Parts: sequence; structure tokens; C-alpha cells
Amino acid sequence: MADDTTPARRPAPSGQLPLKLRGGKTDVRGQFAALCWRRAADGKVEICLITSRRTKRWIVPKGWPMHKQTPAEAAATEAWEEAGLTGRPVDRCLGVYSYVKPLSKRTTPVVVMVYPLEVTQVSSDWPERRERRRKWFPLQEAANRLAEPALRRIVEHFDPSGL
Repeated sequence: MADDTTPARRPAPSGQLPLKLRGGKTDVRGQFAALCWRRAADGKVEICLITSRRTKRWIVPKGWPMHKQTPAEAAATEAWEEAGLTGRPVDRCLGVYSYVKPLSKRTTPVVVMVYPLEVTQVSSDWPERRERRRKWFPLQEAANRLAEPALRRIVEHFDPSGL
């Protein structure tokens, strides 16, 4: 119970609004990513990574905010489109990382919020299957394959028991 000196805690909203930041001559854009995970037969956590379209480096599924979708729902949509994975998204941000995205004739800084998605179904047919590879890795190996240091730390410290 709150007294006169302590503000009452309010429950956090179930979703967030799309992130849009403006700063000087550049816009910082926001994206939502899915950390797609499952338990292997031995009970250990596995992470699914996909390749990027252009450079073919290992990444997590991510994309722009979507109308009338929470960040976790938008991340789950990207997991389906880019990796053919469906499951149970959790509306709890695991962390944030950033990168610079080449867009047309310029580059744009992007801040990415990562949401967990417990994978319950893996499809052999999905929208971007001809453009990307998909592969499951043990937790530490997945982290080691990621180029962005902040995303690597998010994966290294991922523990689904707290979800």
C-alpha cells in the first residue's frame, strides 16, 4: 500500500507504441526483433538465427513496427515471415541493440528492441525461405555468431525460466 510519500505503482501497459525518435539531421528508427528459442531434447535452450538478405551474416528476425500490433506481436510476425517460425511471443523486452541500416542513398541508425518468442511450430514453407537460411544453435554458439555486441550479450544472458 502506498503512503503519502511513496507514489503508487501502476501496472505496466501490455504493449508499447512504435518508437520514433528525431535527432538533428538524422532520424533514429525503431525495430522489433524476435529471439526465437526452444528446448532441445536434452533440455538445453537453442536459439534460431537467420541470415541477412544482403551480407548473409547471422541475425535474428526483425522488422519495423506494425499497425495495431504490440512490439512482441510485430516481432512474432517477423519470425514467421523471415524464418517460418510461430510460437508464443512474450511482451517483455529482453534488451536493446543498435545498428546502422543502409537505406537507398543514405544510412539510418536503428534501435532494435528484442522480444522472446518460444517456438512451437517450424514450417518448411514461409514467405522468405528462398532469401534466407535458418539454423538452430546452442545458446552460446548463437551468441558467438552474432556481430552486434549488445545483441550477443542479450543472447548470452537469455534465461527463459524468468518469462
